[in-house]
Amino acid sequence: MVIKNVSLETVCGITSTLPDNVLPEIAFAGKSNVGKSSLINALMNRKSLARTSSQPGKTQTINFYNVNDAIYFVDLPGYGYAKANEEVKAKWGKMIENYLHKSKQLRRVFLLIDIRHDPSANDKLMYEWILKQGFEPIVIATKADKINRSQLAKQVKAVKEGLKVVPGTMVIPFSATSKQGRDEIYEIIDSLIEEQ
Repeated sequence: MVIKNVSLETVCGITSTLPDNVLPEIAFAGKSNVGKSSLINALMNRKSLARTSSQPGKTQTINFYNVNDAIYFVDLPGYGYAKANEEVKAKWGKMIENYLHKSKQLRRVFLLIDIRHDPSANDKLMYEWILKQGFEPIVIATKADKINRSQLAKQVKAVKEGLKVVPGTMVIPFSATSKQGRDEIYEIIDSLIEEQ
């Protein structure tokens, strides 16, 4: 995949109507501090189009990035942010659920899990939720550069076991620093564009 042009096209808040897009969409879901913005920026070849923040929980909207006028990258609000109050958390949950349920163009969901830790209760819940909506998520194990190469297989196994993944589920170790895993993700995206 060669990135020619990228733009943040639509931002949906809690009360917004989802856009009626005609291009395929791929959604990125993950905990607040899992490195979602870093992954999206690495895929889009941009330094800071998706805003990274030292304060987790910054993405409180659903952001639609038009990539090459061929596909949308959809950045979902980060979940599990401890400092957000229950009412806000419930609203984010509703937004994500509404999107997964109603988008006509959603083709794939990438679920991001920090490779250094076992999946949290929120991660497990999100995984089951995505399955319930009829999608088999592809798991992106982020921050792969933060562990030794010798630990990689063991941590991928821990992620799979922690989520109780459906057999055959892809788990791709990814590093925004070294770009490890980017080509595998590009291949998935390219095949979705070709299916159109």
